[in-house]
Amino acid sequence: AKQMNSQAMISSLQELKDRLRLPRMPLRIECYDISNIQGDLAVGSMVVLEKGWPKPAHYRRFRIKTVAGVDDYAMIRETLKRRFKRGMMGESTWAVIPDLILIDGGKGHLATALGIRQELGMDSIPMASLAKENEDVFIPGESRPVDVPKDSPALHVLQRARDEAHRFAITYHQRLRRKEVVTSVLDNIPGIGPKRKKALLRKFSSIEAIKEASLEELSQTKGITSDLAKKVKEYL
Repeated sequence: AKQMNSQAMISSLQELKDRLRLPRMPLRIECYDISNIQGDLAVGSMVVLEKGWPKPAHYRRFRIKTVAGVDDYAMIRETLKRRFKRGMMGESTWAVIPDLILIDGGKGHLATALGIRQELGMDSIPMASLAKENEDVFIPGESRPVDVPKDSPALHVLQRARDEAHRFAITYHQRLRRKEVVTSVLDNIPGIGPKRKKALLRKFSSIEAIKEASLEELSQTKGITSDLAKKVKEYL
């Protein structure tokens, strides 16, 4: 299907270039989404569309380090800063300069991203944002949304990027949460410190797997004696 659609895809990217007044066709789009569940475990996700198609090998996630509580703008700032600092250091895929950066959010989110762009001296990178409410698209220097019809292929490309960034952030979240739950269960077992906990999680990816493991399998884990294996069994 990809081959068949590639002509159509190029024309939607051309339309996107025209509607967003981009200097070149957006063959590489990076889309950023900030996701936090109840202000907990905040994550910035970056997904990449190349010629309109998702390129998962280039996706990146950022666990937000510097921001406490729910502050989307500060999180966007941190995510973009970390991404571009790595790019400046010339790290492999990080050094690739996108033709368009799409921010999930409204005018304020875009303004925040533009601030970072200026601070890092990367004004040549085009930016836009896509706000969920009415699927409004904002570009720098325009206070009103640009005209991108709801049924236009150009909007579909932006939506694909945004949905992908969203999905990517959520799945990471779920993984972190699962890990947190697993970790806290193991914390309650006497004799299981950080090192042993790590060893168990490395060998068995989930609490379910640890529960189902035999005593023999448990005691084959680094640092787990047969007495500890019994303890683990009792507690789970």
